[in-house]
Amino acid sequence: MRTTAGSRPVYFRGSEYAFILAVSLIFLSGCATQKGTSSTLTPHIETGASPVLLTDASPKTAPSTEPIHETSLDEPLDPFAKPGEAAIEEYDPWEPLNSKIFDFNWQLDRWVLKPVAKGYNFVVPNIVQVGISNFFYNIRVTPRVMNNLFQGKFKGAGIEVGRFLINTTAGVGGVFDVARHFQLTTPEEDTGQTLGFYGIKPGPYVMVPLLGPFTVRDLVGYVGDIALNPVYWLMFPIIEIDAIPSVVPHPNRVTSSLILLTARGIEVVNDRSLNLEKFQGVEGSTLDLYASVRNAYLQKRAQAIRE
Repeated sequence: MRTTAGSRPVYFRGSEYAFILAVSLIFLSGCATQKGTSSTLTPHIETGASPVLLTDASPKTAPSTEPIHETSLDEPLDPFAKPGEAAIEEYDPWEPLNSKIFDFNWQLDRWVLKPVAKGYNFVVPNIVQVGISNFFYNIRVTPRVMNNLFQGKFKGAGIEVGRFLINTTAGVGGVFDVARHFQLTTPEEDTGQTLGFYGIKPGPYVMVPLLGPFTVRDLVGYVGDIALNPVYWLMFPIIEIDAIPSVVPHPNRVTSSLILLTARGIEVVNDRSLNLEKFQGVEGSTLDLYASVRNAYLQKRAQAIRE
């Protein structure tokens, strides 16, 4: 233990392991909402729905019902493309490494996450899964509100606050999405979109183990969304601020980190369970799955920033 002037003791022996967990949590936590899906949380799951990424298996993503557009015979079929999408620059200087990480994530989903999600789906009723997804979405309201404000979208910020108040009270802590019945929906905003709003370029495309695709800008925004979420410094602190009390005492970081990692694990399995059919038939529908996923992600982020 060592003591610094003007502050209380900081414990290292008891917190070394917790610090490692906290660093892992930065990459595994689910507070970032940079995927740009709609705020309606009731899932719409269909067999053969448009596939999404491992970490984009969100019940908020509805499958497209638009007809498949014609493609040139000289180009591989992109199962993620939508009619009328304009071409965008795909800056991927780290493609050799990214493709290896993509394969790792894909196999992890195939052999670990999906089987676990199937067992989870067998045990947990669908209505409970939807409630769990709604709950996690509801507690991540702060980054969405703040990024609406940062972009001058005051109506969007007001809608997010209204959704939170209604769903937290009438929706029993956010388990039920009551606000959608009042048409309180707005596009999600995150720190990556805010950076893009102010002209920051996306930078290179990058695949992150366990998390999936980002650009450098969006990865910075992902960490920014974690920092904006008070859960991580008010309830279960991984960031220690002396003047702010917390539900779990600051020195006990092992406990708070384990709680957060467990919660994130539940959320990932729950979301994958709600989207078990998302990957069905994808491998045989395209000649270059990696390039298709990259294009789909970059198109989606570009559209989210335009909105």
